Amino acid sequence: MNAAPLLKLEGITKSYSGVRVLEDVNLEVCPGEVHALLGENGAGKTTLMNIVSGNTRADLGRMYWLGKPVALRDPREGRCLGIGYVHQEPALVAPLSAAENIFLGRHPARRALLDWVRWGEIHERAGALLRQLGCPVDPARPIEQLSLAERQMVEIARALAFEARLLILDEPTAPLSEREAARLFEILAQLKGRGVSIIYISHRLKEVYQCADSVTVLRDGRRIVTKPVVETDPDSLVRWMAGREVSPWDRPSACLAGRPAAAEALRVEGFSLAGKFSQVSFTVRQGEIVALAGLAGAGRTELVEAIFGAAEGVRGRVYLGGQPVRITSPVEAVRHGLALMPDDRKGKGLVPSASLRFNLALAGQRRFARLGLFIDEAHETRRAGELVRELRVKTPGCEEPVMYLSGGNQQKVVLARWLFAGAKVFFFDEPTRGVDVASKAEIHAIIRRLAAGGAAVVLVSSELEEVMALAGRILVMHRGCIAGELRREEASEERIMLLATGGATT
Repeated sequence: MNAAPLLKLEGITKSYSGVRVLEDVNLEVCPGEVHALLGENGAGKTTLMNIVSGNTRADLGRMYWLGKPVALRDPREGRCLGIGYVHQEPALVAPLSAAENIFLGRHPARRALLDWVRWGEIHERAGALLRQLGCPVDPARPIEQLSLAERQMVEIARALAFEARLLILDEPTAPLSEREAARLFEILAQLKGRGVSIIYISHRLKEVYQCADSVTVLRDGRRIVTKPVVETDPDSLVRWMAGREVSPWDRPSACLAGRPAAAEALRVEGFSLAGKFSQVSFTVRQGEIVALAGLAGAGRTELVEAIFGAAEGVRGRVYLGGQPVRITSPVEAVRHGLALMPDDRKGKGLVPSASLRFNLALAGQRRFARLGLFIDEAHETRRAGELVRELRVKTPGCEEPVMYLSGGNQQKVVLARWLFAGAKVFFFDEPTRGVDVASKAEIHAIIRRLAAGGAAVVLVSSELEEVMALAGRILVMHRGCIAGELRREEASEERIMLLATGGATT
């Protein structure tokens, strides 16, 4: 880019509790540029963007905006400059409506003796923004009634509501379907055409080549490289991020892909929940990985949560090992050896303020010492340490609150909990959402290892590459029903999408 940079960072350095998380980082973003920011979880991307947006102050270094030095004291000053930040985890007020969240703290008001909020204008503008994003959500609906994908669109609409000059997007497509992501890329192209700059954080390298002009890679808090995207290739990006060769999309071996296992592990018959899914039936055998594919809203998450006992009003039957069981709560599901890694790890999977050890032991049968008077913390700490080493969780210790771990390491903690509990049937709902390439490869290896050990695995994923890399069979859902089944050897992205959109394959 030949234009003078809109944003320039020089020598940005930041430490927390004596641990250096950013060291001497330089970055330039020009007007109308989409600049991808890549790195493993914990590389310093979020900290750097928190500094840019005013959420955090750097220890050393300078930030320039349109060539002038600035020192942001809080996010409000960042917004006044025209910096919009869409975080990886939606930061919305659940009881308020979509429109109220979009204009939160910035409500258009009519100046008189009292400031009267112009609610009609708010709902009209919010609705227009959501329609522009291809998300026809009623702006009056409370956030707590929206899906994760719809909440993400509200976050993006909030950033666009006040004509941001720099838009920071942290894993914006993580909860979106392929169609929703494609619509987002169209919006980004329009914004770029209007001169808006975009910093795009993603672990999906395909998206980098779809929308970015330049790319910067961070590793261990240092800038490794900055290049035009056309001068890079995916293998080089992965190598720069991880410092080693990583191949996350290895195909499953023949012993795991589609071979009939010795025994039936899980059978679901006639599962229905009004407005969510209807008459769903399928079987998973020991050692088998079966994927549920489909667009957002197809009912995949609702289905696995219902099987796990986390929904009321469900009709249908569940069989484990060929025997009928009645599961009406997650507690009963855990007792029967079921495990669920939910799509929203912070909202559904973790107690963020609690320690890693506590989160690991949460679903297991706790052992007691001293005649049952005290929880055997020594045993929990020892087992937690074993799982931390086995899964390579990066943490200062087992008493560290999980809220301070990176997204990929938090995801590993959720998985480790079920290994601690000794589960036999695993439901993985978007298991690699928001995690880096190296962590994704590790999670894939763990899933394959579970299946190789005889566990039954049900995988829900919006990444078709992930579905085809892991699953022996693929069940495609459309509007709450199983639209078709594909074996791995006959599956393709085109055939999956055809079924997911209501078409038929021959």
